[in-house]
Amino acid sequence: MTDTTAFDWRSFLLRWSGEWADSLPADEARGEDDEAAWQARWLGFQPASEERIAAVEERLGRRMPPSYREFLKVSDGWRHAGGFVWLLAGTESARWHDNESGLADLFEEYLDQDAGPEERREADLWRRGLQLDVESDITHVLMDPEDVDEDGEWAVYTWASWRASPPERHENFLEFMRDMYREFHSLRASPSDNEPVFANDTTRKLDDQAEEARLEALRGNWEEALRALDEAKEYGRPRAGGLGDQIRRLLGQTYMVYFDGPVTDPRYAPELLPPLVAEHAAHPYRDDSTLTFHLRGADDDLVSLAYETLDQVRSGTYRYTAAGPFGEAAERARELARWGDTDEAWRTLREALPLWEPLGPDHLTPIGWLADPLLGPLLTPERGRELLSTPRSGHAGEATSPTVELDPGGLAWLAEPDPGNNRTSYRFVLVEGVEPADLPGRLGDGDDTLLNEPMTHWEARQRVLHRKQEFSSYDDRALMAVGRAGSGWSFALDGDPAPFSPQRFVSPAASASAGTRAVVVWSGLRTWHGEPFFHLSAARDGVEQYAFTYTDGEVRQSGEIPATLNPSRLFSDLDDSAEVERSVLEAVGAEFGAQLPRHAIVNGRLHTFTTRSWTRPPGDGETYAVIRLHQSAPHPAGSQPTGDDQPETR
Repeated sequence: MTDTTAFDWRSFLLRWSGEWADSLPADEARGEDDEAAWQARWLGFQPASEERIAAVEERLGRRMPPSYREFLKVSDGWRHAGGFVWLLAGTESARWHDNESGLADLFEEYLDQDAGPEERREADLWRRGLQLDVESDITHVLMDPEDVDEDGEWAVYTWASWRASPPERHENFLEFMRDMYREFHSLRASPSDNEPVFANDTTRKLDDQAEEARLEALRGNWEEALRALDEAKEYGRPRAGGLGDQIRRLLGQTYMVYFDGPVTDPRYAPELLPPLVAEHAAHPYRDDSTLTFHLRGADDDLVSLAYETLDQVRSGTYRYTAAGPFGEAAERARELARWGDTDEAWRTLREALPLWEPLGPDHLTPIGWLADPLLGPLLTPERGRELLSTPRSGHAGEATSPTVELDPGGLAWLAEPDPGNNRTSYRFVLVEGVEPADLPGRLGDGDDTLLNEPMTHWEARQRVLHRKQEFSSYDDRALMAVGRAGSGWSFALDGDPAPFSPQRFVSPAASASAGTRAVVVWSGLRTWHGEPFFHLSAARDGVEQYAFTYTDGEVRQSGEIPATLNPSRLFSDLDDSAEVERSVLEAVGAEFGAQLPRHAIVNGRLHTFTTRSWTRPPGDGETYAVIRLHQSAPHPAGSQPTGDDQPETR
């Protein structure tokens, strides 16, 4: 806690006054009071005597808080506290607000019947607060006699209607004045054409601090660097925000992260534009014209590049590139992530990081890869801290320990509840000795089945539904994501399958196993619809070797099933379906030595394709429905739809 009574108010206020005077053009027209303050280089007034302070305390019926008393002893009031309070009260003009503004009534209107004592106390501030603003730009400054700390300091609250935010709390009067000093600096940091350059001992010290923070960040000391940059940013120092935002973005923060300054410099555009644009694209409700607000001062070429990058991000075609060893590592990592090996992809990026070189003095870390549809999902807050802690660009520092890998291995993680508990049923195919790109040829509906570009599960599902024009109660073509399933295996996974129909189901294991082995698993032990079920089938060289299906409390099986997969043992007790599911998946993973990459499936983007139907054709006498959707011209008034417009039944 700051000892507010020991603070050197005179030195602080003299520095503030001198910097204010130096920031004004000499030939600027000023009012009489401001002209006198400029000539005297003093924003304050004469000190208040102990008698004057005692008199105001008697008038108000309260002893003033310590930091305000010490301030009054140096200056009985203050001009230009920040940018919006033009005159701050001294002993003569400090008074109880007593709801003079009517704001207590306004704030109380927004309280509902469930409002607690703290909310009601905040609304009542406008009745009990001590008003310090005398002249301002509709900005209120109140000291709260009921928000008092152990040293007798009163909290200060500021509020302006045009800020559209709740009252801002300052711990005490000293902290309020420090905040107003920072606000003054921030508003003067970018002078207009007719104003002198704002440079003084304070700004030079903060600029040196920002430069040292940059070097500390490159040494891997990002926490210390961020604290120093945040302090410089509060004073409006031009480099601090852009440097600090690069650190914040790798920590997973996106709100108010704009890379101000370097983002409009063509040198840094390849690294800073993509994450800025990607964050804009992540919010479809934002008008694209608002993107230029964060590119103020950029030339036309850079603005055009921003919108070109925006189109690439939205279409999923943006691809991160960089020079040197790190760029080469990014290419390798991208290929690994493309097939689901996100842990190895991250290791590839991390190991190349010490060799990375910045694009200029305002570039702290590679960051453009966050907008890449394959590389971006690799980031977690833990990995961001690991990257920031890694010394780079030739700087020495303490080596960091690698973060824990995100993929647990095996298959049992599928039995874990996911957010929203949506993954209650799923199916997958494992094929040995083939590449993921070959799976459409084994499972697809025709030789021309191709892989789609990498997408999230939701994106792939939405695209299929948008394009699909025929829906059949008998057809079950699965949308499956593909990748590598550990050493020697590839997988195809459908995380949102159709309802399981044991009478119509046909396992694709045999057709997928030509010249190799294939395994099919379909689990619905935690399904919300119908009875729990589980199916496994294994095939080699186009022939099914064994299979079993658990459904309706019974097991149907064929072939010689390995002892480790004995369904009588695995499904002996289904009281805890999640635990049974975990045990079955562990047994399958151990039997075949395969695994599914959790992070890529849940958070990443993978190639997808649509398989042939997993159900047999309808038999004689079996009925089913087909719904076909098509667009047609509007019917003329009074006409009747033709037969072509009707649903078909068979």
